Amino acid sequence: MGLLLLVAGYFTYGKLVEKIIAPDGRPTPCKTKHDGVDYVSLPHMKNMLIQLLNIAGVGPVIGVIIGIKFGEIVFLIIPIGNIIAGATHDFLAGMMSMRRGGANLPSIIKDNLGKTYYSFFAVFMMLLLLLVVAVFINIPAELIDKTFPQIQIFWAIVGGIFIYYILATLFPVDKIIGKIYPIFSALLLVGTFAIFVALVFSLFGNPELLSESAAFKEKMWTAANGKPIIPLLFVTIACGIISGFHATQSPIIARTMSTEFEARSSFYGMMVVEGVIGMIWAAGGLAVYNLFPETMSIKATDVLMKITGHFLGSYMGVITVMGVVILAITSGDTAMRSLRLSIAEIFKIDQKPLMKRFLTTLPLILIVTALLAWSNKSADTFNQLWNYFAWGNQVLAASTLTAGAVWLFRHGKNGFIAIFPAMFMTFIVLSYILWISPAHGGPIGFGLDLNLSYAIAGVISLCFLGFAFYKSKKMAGVTDELLNSSDIS
Repeated sequence: MGLLLLVAGYFTYGKLVEKIIAPDGRPTPCKTKHDGVDYVSLPHMKNMLIQLLNIAGVGPVIGVIIGIKFGEIVFLIIPIGNIIAGATHDFLAGMMSMRRGGANLPSIIKDNLGKTYYSFFAVFMMLLLLLVVAVFINIPAELIDKTFPQIQIFWAIVGGIFIYYILATLFPVDKIIGKIYPIFSALLLVGTFAIFVALVFSLFGNPELLSESAAFKEKMWTAANGKPIIPLLFVTIACGIISGFHATQSPIIARTMSTEFEARSSFYGMMVVEGVIGMIWAAGGLAVYNLFPETMSIKATDVLMKITGHFLGSYMGVITVMGVVILAITSGDTAMRSLRLSIAEIFKIDQKPLMKRFLTTLPLILIVTALLAWSNKSADTFNQLWNYFAWGNQVLAASTLTAGAVWLFRHGKNGFIAIFPAMFMTFIVLSYILWISPAHGGPIGFGLDLNLSYAIAGVISLCFLGFAFYKSKKMAGVTDELLNSSDIS
């Protein structure tokens, strides 16, 4: 049912969003700013695969394996949230970037929410991307290490992945990313499809496999045992429903698309595909929790190994795990590239010369090295890294959707497709930060009572709604063409 909702949503709601945004035949950034490095025309299919791998980090696998502990309702929330919020978010982020010459997310925020908000947001986004790079080095290295337990290779894999990230950050987009992503995509899709087929065949012998068993219900997450679905689910399952990280990635292919008419399939469509991936892995997680209830209390990466080993066996299981490794690596490399591009844009550093690209990247290398050393001191430090990444990611989502609403309203278009999910995600993030604490099983937060957190978050969210309408009215009639020509932002 959920898979059908995703497909139907692409052809219905996705078409409505496209009609509102109205892509047209104007020249795209790869033609107006061609530099042979970041602004390069790539084929449509290659752009779609790059976008899919850019956005589909470990969230639609690790995140949903954790999130399915909330039960079968996840199979409904993922597709609905994906279609209304997540895919709309990605489409808007990509189109706003294209219309502003391939601008990165901080510039888009400054255009629509003002310089004061931008000053906070730019720093916050770059800190988050640094966490993404560190997380997406750690997780694939851990998975590879567990796949081959007979040899100790964790730190060697960490070093190898990090070196690849640096090269992918420095080289022109068509030289590494553009060449290897189609191969990586094939491996990812083969592994995910194998899990789907195995689950379908297993259902013939055990029709209750994807229902909530009695053993599962005893351990599933509920508000009664300290795991309220709001806000926790929408922070846990980021990438399958909505992820602000995607808005940092969309400008990469906004700079390589030859026509705006490719936008719905490249941005909205690839988020829908990510939702499909998330649904399949959520099903795998629920199946394993039903078959082996003791796995409810182990790490998500270990559950992943259990899913692949049980349903696919050792050989195909290794291929599938490598597909998940690719998900992480192909988001980590472009996260680091986005950092370079954002820093260069903020400080107006020409990125055509290799030496300037390297010097822009060098501070990032040093900071990520320090984060890797810290995060691997213990399991607790890594969990802290993941938790801050999870809620910080949704701060980006709420900000991007709010900026998208202002962008649409100031062009005289229906901004409600963005403002409603924007306010919902603002409420989610605020209530999470106000409620979460070590006592509530998470990182440091305010630790307030849940209902009080809801009330305060609701009031502040309404204030943000007023802020969005104020900015929309203030900037009414300010077009992207005016911003591009005068750079008044």
